[in-house]
Amino acid sequence: MPEYVDWSDPNTIYALLLGYLLGSIPFGLILTQMAGLGDVRKIGSGNIGATNVLRTGNRKLAAMVLLGDALKGTLAVLAARWLFGVEASLVAGFAAFLGHLYPVWLKFKGGKGVATYLGVLLAAAPLFVLVFAAVWLGMAKLFRYSSLAALAAAVAVPAALWLARLDAVAALFTALSLITILKHHSNIARLMAGTESRIGSKAKDGADERNSGA
Repeated sequence: MPEYVDWSDPNTIYALLLGYLLGSIPFGLILTQMAGLGDVRKIGSGNIGATNVLRTGNRKLAAMVLLGDALKGTLAVLAARWLFGVEASLVAGFAAFLGHLYPVWLKFKGGKGVATYLGVLLAAAPLFVLVFAAVWLGMAKLFRYSSLAALAAAVAVPAALWLARLDAVAALFTALSLITILKHHSNIARLMAGTESRIGSKAKDGADERNSGA
């Protein structure tokens, strides 16, 4: 992605800061505390994403966290595009994703970024959300592993963007997908060992994160 961005432009730095600050808003923590459910980091996997919030048993709350984590990525891209231009908006999307993964407010311990990835995609290349959705749903139906579905979608999206010759956006999502895969290293290990839990299975209290954290 660096070759598509003018790092000497002050607007690039402003977009970076804007994206990171929006991305680092910990909706999972904020909303669970507002709902009186305590600190989501102390249940399940300790992750702040929607998957772990779902372990509270509150599906509506998990859906709200999923939506918030996605829309902060969308807002980062759209706001930066309006304020600083198209190139800077890609930087803002990248920064929003990193902000979710490594929020300064939580000692740089955030979620796995799938929802924010999708939110950035919605703003940067909206039609390719269909690619993500189709691959995720297909893999989830076939194998019933949320993590595997997310990983497959993360491979398909940049491939489709490169084929469509949207080079700058493809470069961004290649970087985001590589980070997503690295963040799912424990899920990959469990998939290979055959110990990853399937969609719909009950997670044990205190267990490591079993599915793809949003």
